[in-house]
Amino acid sequence: MEKKEEISELIEKIEELNYHYYTLDSPLVSDGEYDKLYDRLKQLENETGIHPDNSPTQKVGGEVLEKFEKHFHISRLYSQDKAQSYDELKDWIDRATRLRNAYNENNNDELPELEFVMEYKFDGLTINLTYEDGKIINAATRGNGIVGEEILAQVRTIKSVPLEIEEKSLLEIQGEALMPLSELEKYNKENEFQLKNARNAAAGALRNLDTKETRKRNLTAYFYNISTTNLDFSTEEDMLEFLKKENFNIHPYHKIVKTYDEIITELERIEVERKTLDILTDGVVIKINDKKTQEVLGFTNKFPRWSVAFKFEAEEFTTILLDVVWNVGRTGKVTPSAILKPVDFSGATVSRATLNNYDDILRKKVRIGSNVFIRRSNDVIPEILGVVDEDQEGTTKIEKPTHCPYCNTELIEGNVHIICPNSISCTPQLLARMEHYASRNAMDIEGLSEKTIAQLMDERGIDDIYEIYDLTYDNLIDLDRFGPKKSQNLLDAIEESKNRDLNRFIYAIGIPNVGERTARDLANKFKTFENLRHASADQLVEIDDIGEITADNIVEFFEDEEISEAIDILLSKGINLNEVNKEESSNELENQTFVITGTMENYKRDDIKELIEKNGGKVTGSVSKNTDALLCGEKAGSKLTKARDLGVEVYEGEKLYEFLNYLEGK
Repeated sequence: MEKKEEISELIEKIEELNYHYYTLDSPLVSDGEYDKLYDRLKQLENETGIHPDNSPTQKVGGEVLEKFEKHFHISRLYSQDKAQSYDELKDWIDRATRLRNAYNENNNDELPELEFVMEYKFDGLTINLTYEDGKIINAATRGNGIVGEEILAQVRTIKSVPLEIEEKSLLEIQGEALMPLSELEKYNKENEFQLKNARNAAAGALRNLDTKETRKRNLTAYFYNISTTNLDFSTEEDMLEFLKKENFNIHPYHKIVKTYDEIITELERIEVERKTLDILTDGVVIKINDKKTQEVLGFTNKFPRWSVAFKFEAEEFTTILLDVVWNVGRTGKVTPSAILKPVDFSGATVSRATLNNYDDILRKKVRIGSNVFIRRSNDVIPEILGVVDEDQEGTTKIEKPTHCPYCNTELIEGNVHIICPNSISCTPQLLARMEHYASRNAMDIEGLSEKTIAQLMDERGIDDIYEIYDLTYDNLIDLDRFGPKKSQNLLDAIEESKNRDLNRFIYAIGIPNVGERTARDLANKFKTFENLRHASADQLVEIDDIGEITADNIVEFFEDEEISEAIDILLSKGINLNEVNKEESSNELENQTFVITGTMENYKRDDIKELIEKNGGKVTGSVSKNTDALLCGEKAGSKLTKARDLGVEVYEGEKLYEFLNYLEGK
């Protein structure tokens, strides 16, 4: 009875984990912990002979999200049996050998000696593409192996997916959609909403009804299987060559091996190599190469008998959460950082770990004193995955902060994060804000680098942007690495910054969601800074590309008493804004997109960008079919080649300088 009850509890627990992992794309525990629970369930079911119909051991995959259309796969998509030790791998090879030998004893068409194909096991989201008459007609997730979710619009955003192929028969082709780690890093640098990891980022992109968001994540996909009765392949390797010939993205690694020892040698090499890849992998899939042998060995109710996935052990440990401290980031996000009882990670002692936000704390049921699972990959700061025991005694609740731990401003809550709205004078935000304020495209204070700002904060007690305008020669000359020339140059640059165009000042003060282009649009519409400060949300949304959220952010920014007071003091330091009191801009380049490349005599790239935007044009960083013209100086590279390939107009030589001189003279 105890084992029967444990089976029921494990089924309930695993089903909850499956729902969060496959359906919500928000795992509660690590893969290693999940495998322990799943393996324990299998062990108990085998010991007792009890195999409940609702057991996850009887299912292939996850649940179908109701917001997508259901898709019934032509052929059932099977999962992979797992081997997590060399002994389990040897058992699988021995079973396959016995089945082959038994067939050969009773049949004249003997199966060949076993040989195996080794491929990476990708850690993304399985996709199943349907082609007919050479064209892609559907794409779906694996779902439960029989029914998936239709995601053709999302899959079309993946550049490595061919929309047409030479083969005209009906095909279903399986692959794995992935977000490269470099793209994840790039996305998180460019977007306020931070993606947690590459696996969930890929799954979330393909389950997003907004295909613009899917496209922003720049997914890739690798393909490895065909389900069809219309083509005949002799080996797994032949099938991979067919996919490659049809322009499907095939990972360059697939290795033919013949023995257990060769497999082990490869596994040991791959465990090191995989950490250098730009995609997530969590193991190696090992398949019998001969297709006739695959057919003879067949399937269980869940797995093919002719393949197995060897999963590498996650770099995962348990330790005690001692405390949580709250940090304020550069954008005002207040995030928790876990203080841990020190634990050794492959020779490195770790005492801190990531907790993404307060919802993350609640979801993972983390408390002070909890025993927690932590995992580190690619030598980054470890992440807390969950607690070992939700009912552990002697723990205390982690309280949500109500005021900024640095400036004591009352915090506000966004969609996910807690925010300190005091972007002007909150100390941890100040360094980044001052660096932004002094940057080239803002107030352009040469010499006021991040390092110098930190030095002024530490040694001269500067705690607000406007205080840089009170600096004197005597304040600077005694600082480390400051001589007479450097001190005077910085003072001159600060003084020069008092005379700037309105749009640069708007950009410099760090209004949420207001970049350079939006700052220029605001300056052109409202003409003076006072007009902008008192603008209503209704007036703001009249500007293209400013939606209700950004408009509300701008209004709230100027209505904040502390921010408003800091701006007043800043303006009182003698700053003269070149306000737009007359029509200094035109819409001559409206709806036109330009790309700038190469070096140009007498012109800085930022100056050219400003000229184009002043006349209603847009500047982007890469050439595409939507680019109207490439402005091409000396030593141009790949952008010029791509522009010519796409038939984009190129301004170079005399034509380029005539265009720039014309804009400058307007």
